Amino acid sequence: MSNYLDVAKSWLKDSFDEQTRTEVKAMIDGDPKLLEDAFYRTLEFGTGGLRGIMGAGTNRMNRYTVGMATQGLANYLKQCFKGEEISVVISYDCRNNSRYFAEITSKVLIANGIKVYLFDGIRPTPELSFAIRHLKCNSGVMVTASHNPKEYNGYKVFWSDGGQIVEPHDVNIVGEVNKITDPQQVLISEDGNPQIIGSEVDEAYLDSVLTSLVSPASIARHSDLKIAYTPLHGTGVRLVPEALGRIGFKNVFKVAEQEVNDGNFPTVVSPNPEEPTAMKMVMELADKVGADIALGTDPDADRVGCAVRGGDGSLVLLNGNQTAALITNYMLTRWAEERRLDGNQYVIKTIVTTELMTAICNKYNVRIYDVLTGFKNIASVMHANEGSSYFICGGEESNGFNAGEFVRDKDSIITCSLLCECAAWCADRGKSLYDYLQETYAEYGLYCEKGVSITRKGKDGLAEIAAMMARYRADPPKELAGSKVVKLIDYTFPEKTGLPYSNVLQFFSEDGCKVTVRPSGTEPKIKYYFATHGDNAKAKVEELFEQFKS
Repeated sequence: MSNYLDVAKSWLKDSFDEQTRTEVKAMIDGDPKLLEDAFYRTLEFGTGGLRGIMGAGTNRMNRYTVGMATQGLANYLKQCFKGEEISVVISYDCRNNSRYFAEITSKVLIANGIKVYLFDGIRPTPELSFAIRHLKCNSGVMVTASHNPKEYNGYKVFWSDGGQIVEPHDVNIVGEVNKITDPQQVLISEDGNPQIIGSEVDEAYLDSVLTSLVSPASIARHSDLKIAYTPLHGTGVRLVPEALGRIGFKNVFKVAEQEVNDGNFPTVVSPNPEEPTAMKMVMELADKVGADIALGTDPDADRVGCAVRGGDGSLVLLNGNQTAALITNYMLTRWAEERRLDGNQYVIKTIVTTELMTAICNKYNVRIYDVLTGFKNIASVMHANEGSSYFICGGEESNGFNAGEFVRDKDSIITCSLLCECAAWCADRGKSLYDYLQETYAEYGLYCEKGVSITRKGKDGLAEIAAMMARYRADPPKELAGSKVVKLIDYTFPEKTGLPYSNVLQFFSEDGCKVTVRPSGTEPKIKYYFATHGDNAKAKVEELFEQFKS
């Protein structure tokens, strides 16, 4: 957006409400840097859809950007499903303004002649994905900023297959949204009412996803397993404990302070279960009650943090790669024991997720797909294979995992259930989840992964990140932790990678190290992923971290 000041002044017109005009005028009069960041571009769909800081401006989440995005979505839906009755299901999380943005979305869709199903309260993202297919909708919208800090909100768009939008729909929707340049172009209805949905969809969801369980007999024998859980103020508050109770676990202890749904997330700096600080209170509760496992889910309940008892009895926080590998090994082991593997099943991981999953799949002759970062790409493979082969499970390093065919996004409810079921199965063998992870490493070798994100905010930050990627392409590293770089993959060349275009680089060294670099699609960050394998893997991954961290 070339002249952001002119764009900002256009938001002083009467078509914008008084609060918005006041906020914009204050930026024009007093804070040029903040004004630039608020108006220098229009929010775009990235790996997680529309996401940004709440406030006035084209680069912010507010009633106008949400309304204009929804009008663009409505226009596209009417093009794709011309002559059909179109329906969309909407859900939202606990964040500030989530309910409000969901209602704006509903009003715009209804004004465009689209039937709307709206949940009666906060619900997890995976249930929204399930509801799209369950209700046979054409699309879905989840109002959430996932695990981002409290200043953010977002708007994830899903397609009729239950997965987040991918090409060509994401690009086409952006094209339609970009045609909406004034709130006056947005149709909005104050009269039409959505169809309210609630417990009936909860029941259908739980009945379906819990069929992914493998060892109910183990749960029956260890129903007294102690589990500590926190929803981090978010949407997992009811369904995670409900699911664990339904499959037979009797001792689920909850962090009371974090059961309160609050978009300010008062007990954490950031509601991201990948971060140790977010898991602090649930781990303290686990120690207090003597829990075997501690679990935490993010605000929209698609990611899971997990801590288990280590060899000395203290809690050890697993990372997303370890959790994904642990469940994958468990599920394939149990499927093999039950003679359910017949060559018609598959697993999916992203290109930055541990290669330990590949090694496990190779042992059991189960096909594994590598896809680009973002669970929407896992869902895309599931859609392509629907009816021809069965999705056992899949995951990504950022604490997202899923199993079974019913949900086309990462799902903390089923992930928590499977982790606890695996713990019960391990208990049958006189072992813990930590023991099982060590067994996995003993069999396949030690795989170590680590990541670092460097934040560069605002317009200048985006330019700096772009320059960093350009430098890596022009002058790639010659060595990784002292070992010669022997291979480079640039994912901006789909004809070479076999995957869609993506601004991602991977470097491979002679001794097996791998470094992946990519700008985040949802945050002002450039991300680095380091991976090694072998006896000295821990030392090597730290060397890689030191090489790239600054």
